[in-house]
Amino acid sequence: MNNNLYALIGLAVAVSFIMALKGLSAPKTARRGNLIGAAGATLATIVVFFDPAQKVHHNTFLILGAIAFGVIVGVPAARRIQMTQMPQLVALFNGVGGGAAALVSIVEYLSLSNNSARDTASTIATVFTVVVGSVSFSGSVITFLKLQEIMTTRPVVFPGGRFVIAATLVGVLGTGVWVVNSGGNTPLAIMGVLSLLFGVLFVLPVGGADVPIVISLLNAFTGLTVAAGGYVLDSTLLIVAGTLVGASGTILTRLMAAAMGRSLFGTLFGAFTAKPQAATEAGEARPVKSGSPDDVAILLNYAQRVVIVPGFGLAVAQAQHTVRELADLLTAKGIDVAYGIHPVAGRMPGHMNVLLAEANVPYEQLVEMEEINPTFPQTDVVLVVGANDVVNPAAKTTPGCPIYGMPILDVGLAGNVIFLKRSMRPGFAGIENDLLYEPKTTLLFGDAKDSLTKVVSALKNL
Repeated sequence: MNNNLYALIGLAVAVSFIMALKGLSAPKTARRGNLIGAAGATLATIVVFFDPAQKVHHNTFLILGAIAFGVIVGVPAARRIQMTQMPQLVALFNGVGGGAAALVSIVEYLSLSNNSARDTASTIATVFTVVVGSVSFSGSVITFLKLQEIMTTRPVVFPGGRFVIAATLVGVLGTGVWVVNSGGNTPLAIMGVLSLLFGVLFVLPVGGADVPIVISLLNAFTGLTVAAGGYVLDSTLLIVAGTLVGASGTILTRLMAAAMGRSLFGTLFGAFTAKPQAATEAGEARPVKSGSPDDVAILLNYAQRVVIVPGFGLAVAQAQHTVRELADLLTAKGIDVAYGIHPVAGRMPGHMNVLLAEANVPYEQLVEMEEINPTFPQTDVVLVVGANDVVNPAAKTTPGCPIYGMPILDVGLAGNVIFLKRSMRPGFAGIENDLLYEPKTTLLFGDAKDSLTKVVSALKNL
């Protein structure tokens, strides 16, 4: 393969990545964008073997074996994963990407060191790749543990924690300078270990409700790592791909932080300054109004406008098809139906959009928070299916709580609110929702899919 053809293929791959990002910007085109990006990545992997600059390819069978291993592990994992576990998978894949870029840069650094062919710019790029890639890897592991609830989803803070984090960061930067000045392997190893530790300390103070923002930030870190690794390996394609991921991840992180109504710094380190909430008095029991599927069906049947607010509980119950059936039944009765979508509902950006797309819910019925909020005073019934934090008024009324300042869906302005919940357990942020105790609120306890099935059956008989 000549140089011109190789360069043209690289350009086509870069264009496919840009088209993929464009497609992913809207639910209607997201599937096509994903396929274009996957095709581009596949072509990029294959064309490397025909790089005219590489006269001899070493370790070809090891590379092919690694690719085969990745396919054997990755394809079944991606196909079998439940939608409720998709954020964990994204976190792991992201962490693996950052860790791989760091390892590749380390190997390249050692190779250049042995050949006395290092230059300062390449060394600086290597330091950046190792530091950021290691932080992305260890931080992504912690986000996985939090999302999987293997460890607590609450912020993990300890006395002097902010000073430990600052000292670790200083250590990382100091050893980075050491590597650039001395070029030794020992400081590189120390820097890598400190970077892994900093990644852990970086994510521990983040509470469960903010973990999706951190996933997006770490994804941006991985992109920047890949771009820097591209400089180390003299690969224009890696630089382009990494820059696209880093830029898009940064933009998404800023948008998510804005959707949560706080600064990125507050999201990451707010736990160190948050004031403890007052505990509920022992033995205090607050009354709630619970109902039956028949009660809910009657409320829905006589409504003129119904808004459905999906949340993580909908994903857990795999009730998206049942909620679509309910919405279709209400529409057939002449009732106006819409879905209120909060930008951070679920465990990752776009979680609810993807979930409802599985059930072929018309995209026109999905209404973003800014558009749906003004309509709640004219809404007769809001059906909250497995959501809690995104409708919790504590975000407006309780300074110091984990979600304070986050814009919410103002479902409390509707005529009636129906909560489908398994129990009175708080949401992912770990705080109580006072809306559950309002006189206009009716609770329907049980599995969301089972409860909705009963509501649909009762509604058909009215």
